[in-house]
Amino acid sequence: MDRELTATVSVVSNELSQTLATKAQSPSAPLRGSVLVLIQFDVCEEIRLDDLRNILGARTSPASFKHQAPGYVRYQRPPVEETLEPLVLEGGERLEGDIKYYDYGVVSLVFELPFSGSWDTLAQLSSRWASDTNFESLATRIAKQKLERAAPALVKPYPAEQWLQEDYFIFHLREIEGSPSAADLLASEGDRIAQVVRGETAMLSEGERQEILQSRISYYPNDLAVIGWNAAFIYDTPAGAETAIQLLQYANSQLLEFRHYDELLTSELEGVYDFLDKGGTRLWARWRTARAASKLHTVLLDVGELTERADNAIKFLSDMFSARLYKLAASKVGVPDYKDLVKEKLRTAEELYHFMIDQFNQARAFVLELMVVIILVIELVYFFRGKPI
Repeated sequence: MDRELTATVSVVSNELSQTLATKAQSPSAPLRGSVLVLIQFDVCEEIRLDDLRNILGARTSPASFKHQAPGYVRYQRPPVEETLEPLVLEGGERLEGDIKYYDYGVVSLVFELPFSGSWDTLAQLSSRWASDTNFESLATRIAKQKLERAAPALVKPYPAEQWLQEDYFIFHLREIEGSPSAADLLASEGDRIAQVVRGETAMLSEGERQEILQSRISYYPNDLAVIGWNAAFIYDTPAGAETAIQLLQYANSQLLEFRHYDELLTSELEGVYDFLDKGGTRLWARWRTARAASKLHTVLLDVGELTERADNAIKFLSDMFSARLYKLAASKVGVPDYKDLVKEKLRTAEELYHFMIDQFNQARAFVLELMVVIILVIELVYFFRGKPI
C-alpha cells in the first residue's frame, strides 16, 4: 500500500472499530449478519475480460440464483472477480472485500463487515454510513492501484477525475432472534426495517413506511428482501442472499453505465446545437455539416452498441423470481429512468443527424445546379460569339 492508501485505511479502520467494538459477534445479540458496502466506478468504454483474466489470474464470477436453474440462465459475459486482501480492524474484526470487472467498463468493489447487535444499532449504523465518505476514498485508491496493473485490458480508459461513481449499502441478516417468518418480521419490525433502508434513526411516517415496504420480495416463507434506492435489507441465509446481492450489483452497474451515456449524449447534443446556432444552416456552412453529422452518427452507433451490451449482460430466460427481483432492484435504483433519458436523447440525436444530412444534401444539390447554370452560361457566351468551346 502507498502512504495515502494506508492513511485512508487507517481512518476507515478507526471509525469502524469505534462503530462495531461494543456489538461485534456478541453471542446473545438478537441480530447477526453482515453489512456490505458496494462502490462502483465507470472507468473505461470496455474491459477485455479474457485479457484481464490472463493478467490477474483471476476467476470468473458466475450468476447465482435462488434455486436450481438451467445453465442458460447466466451472465452473457461473466465479470472477472478478484479477492481483496482482508483488512483487520483495531477491534479485531475482518473487513473482507472483492472487486469485479464488468465488460462494459464498470469496476465494482464490495466490502463486507460482520455485524451482531440490536435493531437500534443497525439503524444507527445505516444512518451513519449513508453520509460517510471514507469508504469512497478507500475504494477509489484501491481501484486506481488495481487498474494500473489491468491497464492493457482497458479500452479507452477515462481519466480518474472523470469517473462516475455509485454506492449502495446492503444490510444482510442471516439470523434473527426467534427465527421469524417474513410476514411476522414485517409485522413486528417493519418500522425498523424501513429506517434501515432509508438510513434514518427517527421514526418515519406511516405513508413513508408503507412506500418503503411495498418494495419487498420473498421466495420462501422465511426470506425477505426490501429494496431501496440507496440501501437494501435482506433476511436470508448467506447462500440465499447471494442472488439479491449479485443482482443489486448488476442493477447499480447498469445505472452507472446509463448515467455515462446520458452525459455523453448531452455533451454531443450541446455541441451540435452550438454548431447550428453559429451558422451551421447557412448555405456555404452546410458543407461542414457532413463532418459534424458523421461524428454524431458514430456516437449514435457506439452508444447503441454499448447500451445493448449493458442491457443484455444477464439473462433470466427461465428464472422468473430472479427476473422479478432484478426488475424491482433496477426500478428502485433508477435504471429505467436513465434508460428512458438515453433513449429519448438517442431519438433526438437521430433526428438531428437526418436534419443535418438533409441540409448538406440541399447545399450539394444547390452547388451542382449552380455549376450546371454556370456551364450553360459559358456555352451560351461562346455560342453567341461564334467561337467553339
